Amino acid sequence: MPIISVLNQKGGSGKTTIATNVAHALSLEGEKVLLVDSDPQGSARDWSEANEGELLPVVGLDRETLAKDLLRISEGYQWVIVDGAPQLARMAAAAVKVSDMVLIPVQPSPYDIWATADLVEIVKARQEVTNGSPKAAFVISRAIKNTKLGKEVGNALSEYEIPILKSVITQLVVYPTTASKGLSVLHGADTTAIAEIKSLLTEIKEFLIGDSNVEN
Repeated sequence: MPIISVLNQKGGSGKTTIATNVAHALSLEGEKVLLVDSDPQGSARDWSEANEGELLPVVGLDRETLAKDLLRISEGYQWVIVDGAPQLARMAAAAVKVSDMVLIPVQPSPYDIWATADLVEIVKARQEVTNGSPKAAFVISRAIKNTKLGKEVGNALSEYEIPILKSVITQLVVYPTTASKGLSVLHGADTTAIAEIKSLLTEIKEFLIGDSNVEN
């Protein structure tokens, strides 16, 4: 049962968008998925409430006991996706501790990338004592379509020595409009958004089993 935590201590990075859409994509493949909302603001729980809990189970675990609590309630699930809380270092550390993979969404701005320094430090500290677990990767999120990612972004990311997934989530209107209804982009007809989420999910699976060709 892979546990994937979508973390970034900076708000507005697209964590909940990625967590909800990836979780729903997995459920549409017939997987039994648990979405964990570790943010006290409860955005993923609000999303679930908007769809009356019909898409997939969502639970709130927004205490520092997340690691222990999650192990108690996750039995029987094939995947667990954790939507991380911003600005809470101890919650991030708890999520990192229990995860198989940490996915770090960042907007394509050096300022946003530099803001991930504390989280990267938490991940690397954990990896040092666990033989490299959890795996970790950046994913560019909320990118403006048809614009090239600047060299300064790649340079800023490379300083952290954490892989960068090739999949990119762009800033499309369909993401917030579907979220407001408690849906995912997989419900709609926006083929670009659907392709983005499916590509990201495929790459996550490859990364978990070590067959990904992500950039370093």
